[in-house]
Amino acid sequence: MKVEEVRALSDAEIKTQIDESDQALVSLSVRVASRQLVNHRELANVKKRVARLKTVRRERELGIR
Repeated sequence: MKVEEVRALSDAEIKTQIDESDQALVSLSVRVASRQLVNHRELANVKKRVARLKTVRRERELGIR
């Protein structure tokens, strides 16, 4: 999900996406620990997605965009 797509979301949708991504991170971390994860880049991609979502949420709180 690109930053333009994230900015088009409402605040409630962003919160929902963050919650879903956090759950995915926990699941991926467990799979990495048990050596069941085939694509390790998936973990980094989810982390970046969470960072984008939180950045846009913070921008809105500060009134930057």
